[in-house]
Amino acid sequence: MSDTEVAADGNFVQSLARGLSVIRAFDADHPELTLSEVARRADITRAAARRFLLTLESLGYVRGSTGPAAGEGSGSSRAFTLTPRVLELGFSYLSSLSLPEIVQPHLETLSREVGESVSAAVFDGTDIVYIARVPTRRIMSVRITIGTRFPAFATSMGRVLLAGLPEAAAEEVLAATDLSHLTDRTLTDPAELRAELVRVRRQGWSFVDGELEPGLRSIAAPLHARDGGVVAAVNVSTSATRDSVERVREAYLGPLLQTTRAIDDDVRLL
Repeated sequence: MSDTEVAADGNFVQSLARGLSVIRAFDADHPELTLSEVARRADITRAAARRFLLTLESLGYVRGSTGPAAGEGSGSSRAFTLTPRVLELGFSYLSSLSLPEIVQPHLETLSREVGESVSAAVFDGTDIVYIARVPTRRIMSVRITIGTRFPAFATSMGRVLLAGLPEAAAEEVLAATDLSHLTDRTLTDPAELRAELVRVRRQGWSFVDGELEPGLRSIAAPLHARDGGVVAAVNVSTSATRDSVERVREAYLGPLLQTTRAIDDDVRLL
């Protein structure tokens, strides 16, 4: 529906639309605006801009510099900024989302950037469980879907999640895990696994090469709750026939960490 069609709709509240345009006039490049600047960026009259700014100010969404009210004498040069209260406008939306719904669009962006399959998983018992995924090609003998489970100890996401546990809890999980060889590269020695978890905890990511399935390479990083605890993990997975170990780290680690930081920022708003 075009803007003209929307405006012609009897259910369309034009004043609300204009009020929102005033809020959108502020951005990272324009954190502080005068009445005239708001009117120009929101494409409304100065009189309308003044009414909306004063209304938003009275509601606590906008803060004006000290001086005459907007439009009164020298008040035309009065500067306005948004207040943190505008974040409330997005809280209802974000709080209605589940973790998979928050994660999924970020995974799609990451997958497009790196050209590989990406996934997110949470910890359950001694396994990881997939909660979101963007596949680009099939790289395992089994089909991975939402709900697929793998033993945590042999996966990059699992090691990130294990490393996020208190050491005593991680020890309990390893003690309850069947540390069987899944491939000839699977790390099964408890002492070596403990050392690997220390390394993952220190560097903030995990790389696994052919331990879950031959030829499968995966790199993962944690997602955090508002209190800083690890609640999930995201990985990029690829094939040894396409990517060397060096390329996985050089090409995928940066975008992966950038993505997990962006997801953490969204989760903190919940």
